[in-house]
Amino acid sequence: MSPGFLEVDRESRIDSDDSWGYFEVSLTMNRQTAEVSTATSPAVRVRFAPSPTGFLHIGGARTALFNWLFARSLGGRFFLRIEDTDLARSTDEAIAAILDGLRWLGLDWDRWGDTDPVRQTGRLARYRAEALRLLDAGLAYRCDCTAEALDARRKEALAAGRPPRYDG
Repeated sequence: MSPGFLEVDRESRIDSDDSWGYFEVSLTMNRQTAEVSTATSPAVRVRFAPSPTGFLHIGGARTALFNWLFARSLGGRFFLRIEDTDLARSTDEAIAAILDGLRWLGLDWDRWGDTDPVRQTGRLARYRAEALRLLDAGLAYRCDCTAEALDARRKEALAAGRPPRYDG
């Protein structure tokens, strides 16, 4: 199965204010196995998370379709989460085009919280608070590298035939 074929989290944690708790989904293309795995866990929940930098393309439409079919065939839920954190390239027109494309395909999505669809930028305050909590608990650290230093490291690794990796 190619990456992105079915975008189902193997294990996801949704905080208590989303009232989902923990769930785990075993991925398989075999419907019978999928039904067995969901019999002992809560219903399947999948999401499609396009970046609104242009029109819905065929690969995104395929991913949305397979996720929608997987969820609906098992009585699960299909969520739409707009990845609009690239503020320089994300546009409201592109969001409208993606939503229109999904509707044209006949794909509906379930509500997730009080917004429809969920936009990542609408949750930035929460992400910031969680990042600060991790920093305070010593479970994360700040990177003090400049963009120029990171770019130089990336170019150096590529020139040496190595994949770029963060070394800090």
